[in-house]
Amino acid sequence: MLTISDLSLQRGGVWLLENADLTVQSGERVAIVGANGAGKSSLFKLLLGELGQEQGEVSLPGGCRVAHMAQEVGASQRSARDFVLDGDKVLRRLETKLAEAEAAGDDLAQARIHGELDLHEAWSAPRRAEALIRGLGFADGDVERPVSAFSGGWRIRLNLAQALMQPSDLLLLDEPTNHLDLDACLWLENWLRRYPGTLLFISHDRDFMDRVASHVVHFYGKKLECYTGNYSAFERQRSERLAQQQAGYERQQARVAEIQRFISRFKAKATKARQAQSRVKALERMEMIAPAHIDSPFSFRFPVADKVSSPLLSIRHGVVGYGDKAVLSELNLGLLPGSRIGLLGPNGAGKSTLMDALRGASQLLAGERVAGENLAVGYFAQHQLEALDLDASPFLHLQRLDPKASEQSIRNFLGGFDFHGDAALAPVRSFSGGEKARVALATIAWQRPNLLLLDEPTNHLDLEMRQALTMALQDFEGAIVVVSHDRHLLRNTVDDFWLVHGGVVDVYDGDLEDYERWLADRRRDEAEAPQRIDASSAANPAVPNGAQGGGQSAEDRKARKRAEAALRQKISPFRKRQAALEQRMEQLQQSLKALEQALAEPGLYEAAQKEQLRELLGTQAQQRGELDSLEAEWLEVSETVESMEAELG
Repeated sequence: MLTISDLSLQRGGVWLLENADLTVQSGERVAIVGANGAGKSSLFKLLLGELGQEQGEVSLPGGCRVAHMAQEVGASQRSARDFVLDGDKVLRRLETKLAEAEAAGDDLAQARIHGELDLHEAWSAPRRAEALIRGLGFADGDVERPVSAFSGGWRIRLNLAQALMQPSDLLLLDEPTNHLDLDACLWLENWLRRYPGTLLFISHDRDFMDRVASHVVHFYGKKLECYTGNYSAFERQRSERLAQQQAGYERQQARVAEIQRFISRFKAKATKARQAQSRVKALERMEMIAPAHIDSPFSFRFPVADKVSSPLLSIRHGVVGYGDKAVLSELNLGLLPGSRIGLLGPNGAGKSTLMDALRGASQLLAGERVAGENLAVGYFAQHQLEALDLDASPFLHLQRLDPKASEQSIRNFLGGFDFHGDAALAPVRSFSGGEKARVALATIAWQRPNLLLLDEPTNHLDLEMRQALTMALQDFEGAIVVVSHDRHLLRNTVDDFWLVHGGVVDVYDGDLEDYERWLADRRRDEAEAPQRIDASSAANPAVPNGAQGGGQSAEDRKARKRAEAALRQKISPFRKRQAALEQRMEQLQQSLKALEQALAEPGLYEAAQKEQLRELLGTQAQQRGELDSLEAEWLEVSETVESMEAELG
């Protein structure tokens, strides 16, 4: 499908790729990863013909249809539906030709174009566009609203819908999960897994890559390294490669030191001069192995306030909303020091409204909010990036909060967020979205909160920064309430979930996998409801909508429900086996990671440790074999679960 040969590419005088090669087969779903600035987006521009290479070839099949997701959209007055339909350029071209034929009174041309429209399934295009819009979290009424009525984040969603609408053989998506909530991420995963073409996507969302990617391409050392499997498989394979590389590097360095000692000792002696000279040449011929630089540039923590109240915050019989309209009612919530809460709920259910109530940004319509005497809130949301002083530096942002702090203490603190040297003094105006997000997080951490309210904190952050944020939240001693589409972050930082749904907030007893099933059931019910209404109305217009239960008799409906219940019961053991396999696979992955760390110790390769080395290598081989077997079984069980769930749908 895609072949890259001997490719060299530079931007702004910096070489991004040198003599790189890559082959992507048709139908593969490839995640593109690498450090910021490595050249991921530049590769997409190259594939789109917006950038030229310095050397090498990029080959795509003749007639290959390429779709991509634009990063910006203007304030168009076109409706959301029409904007998304514009992605199908063939449809729009045929519609234009039809209008011209009608204006010219050319009946023959009209008949021919109608035939082409039928082949293109134009009749279903508006419905497909609306399905994409709803899937990405828009309300039903949004399809008629002009693009200009939506905020920047929602316009990005429309760009994504437009790219998905375009018929394509190769789909390029750059950070598609930015500005999506968890529900939309889950929907997008399912859509992309069914996409029949070849997919290349840039992402910093580990779970998203694990669920979608069949391969990972890593920008590293100005090369393109391809790995088979999802992101977790990439991490495993890369860690093994790095461990072997590090062990080889250290063995080689020991050999280099030994040769250099011989040269230093004997190069002045005539009897040993020839041997010394041969060792000099051996050093020159030796291909140096690079040490494995895998340290993250980020290392920070959220220092907690000196004084803490218990409870930190409580809301009793609360009603929140806007104006006279209540969004959430009967709020009875309490946050204690150490509470770690993740908010779940469909788009528009009121998660952001609840966040505003917790931080005291909006008055309750009823009830009371009681804040602890020593409550110190740290709040992060995407709109705060726009509130940063664009002419101020990261250093100045922190200095304004604490004028008495020493210059060195501020610089040390900013260093943990990878703002070193001149970067700490540069104006924020020139920063990328990810850098601005790091400034906002540094500002919050500097103020020593005891309650963190985080609304989609990982947008724009790369994998290393997301991991550093996850670790900082794990160590945070205060309370956390977080809304995020990043399941890795949620899984590793929160203990409990609250479900915001139907105007109330309840404790959610399940996990993220249960929530995904809950969402799927909810979507299925919403999809079936209009069909039932249409069928009943057609069968007997005199009967109120829904009264006939979708045109089925009461006995038919009972039989269908019994069949669905039996199928759900049949699925249950497969789901349990799937969960057990995932748990064991996780244990093996952790064990293999520990083994890899042990095998990276240079002392293990000394003669005295030969037996221990053999034992560790044997254990590693056995566990890898077991993991491969479990992964194969997991795939088989997962396919069974998916097919049975499809029967339920």
